Amino acid sequence: MVIDWLQIGLAQRDLQDMEGALEALERAVTANPTNPIAAFAYAQVRFETGRDTVAAFERALHLDPANPQLIRTYTAALAAEGEAERAQSILLDTLAQHPQWLDGHKSLATLRVAIGARESFDESYRRAIAALPDSLSLRLAHIHLLSTARAWEAARASVEAARQAFGPSRGLEVARVSIESEGGGPLNRDPHLFDALADWADPGLDVCRVRHALRLGNPEAALARAKPYLSTAHARMFWPYVSLCWRLLNDPLSDWLDGTAADYVRAIDLGLNAAELAELATRLRALHIAQAPYIEQSVKGGTQTDRQLFFRPIPILQRVREKIKGAVQTYLEALPAPQEGHPLLSPPRDQPILFEGSWSVLLKAGGFHSVHTHPMGWISSALHIDTPSETDAGPAPAGYLQFGEAPPELNLALGPTHQLAPKAGTLVLFPSTHWHRTVPIEAGERLSLAFDIRQPA
Repeated sequence: MVIDWLQIGLAQRDLQDMEGALEALERAVTANPTNPIAAFAYAQVRFETGRDTVAAFERALHLDPANPQLIRTYTAALAAEGEAERAQSILLDTLAQHPQWLDGHKSLATLRVAIGARESFDESYRRAIAALPDSLSLRLAHIHLLSTARAWEAARASVEAARQAFGPSRGLEVARVSIESEGGGPLNRDPHLFDALADWADPGLDVCRVRHALRLGNPEAALARAKPYLSTAHARMFWPYVSLCWRLLNDPLSDWLDGTAADYVRAIDLGLNAAELAELATRLRALHIAQAPYIEQSVKGGTQTDRQLFFRPIPILQRVREKIKGAVQTYLEALPAPQEGHPLLSPPRDQPILFEGSWSVLLKAGGFHSVHTHPMGWISSALHIDTPSETDAGPAPAGYLQFGEAPPELNLALGPTHQLAPKAGTLVLFPSTHWHRTVPIEAGERLSLAFDIRQPA
């Protein structure tokens, strides 16, 4: 019988058995060294587990030199292994040949931000637009990047330049109203801002409409726009805003959704001793190689690690991962009874615990997390590893983890509903739909580990 090691490796990866996946994929490459899919998968899993990967990617590229996904991950591996300049050079050369490679432009922009070159992070987009002035998709991708980076004036200028070049366009109008709503300009309180798009239904645009209605002080309209999505695959984008609407309207459903702090937010001591915490802190600090947070992240005044933290074969991390899985199981068993339609309580609780993401955050003086939620997760977390002294952190609640505060840009009179002081070795679990943030610290450093649990199917 011929064993299909490639399929076994891919299946193990899906189950997050990364060491088993790597072993199977290594056998697949050995059995068929000219198979480009096996070579790419093997390199990819080496990359995902934090191993040296450049040589494996170069073997895969020899077999499939024109694969854009392979090139993109190869350059990420180069940057991770200290060859950021070489990674930039490869991306620039590839983009010169394929200026409409949108994923490549985004990868280069992300890399430039991470190495501290934010002032020129969108340079490749500008070059490509100059070379291909008739590409609307390239312009829209550039506008989206600028909006994600909250470079509102540059985004407005790019929209205006595109409108002059292309004339009216549904895509440009969506971009324009989104920027005007979110960018703090004179139109962000215009009740008629979205009128020209009244017949256009789109989840991303409707999140913007919901936020706009809340900013205008109209939670009824925001709720009417959000509720149809609660039975769809996009529900987790809208539940946090439904929470704000129900709170503003004093609707009892707010209690059903968010519960009390004791219902859904739990602090669990993982039983890590001082030596384990010190070892964990040392290993995590070594992984913080970025100069700045990525564009999309809530981190301000600090850095976040890349790739899945729990996929790395670091013994202390794997021990903590197993402790965390046990804590998550305990959390699930203590939740109230299942309730149909509830984003936390309705999914099944008897499935394997899988991680949607795992990472570490290192905050410096003045650092904090802005108000946010985790739309890709089911249950989210914060495991504090090292915290500043009370003197360095500043007066309470400096450094605290707070829940329930509305995003400040919406100008809602909804402050935090509860808060927790950070404590080294304590894991905090909470629904991914909960609004949360950390209060800035004045001095010192705040090192934490976090993850999202994937919602079971």
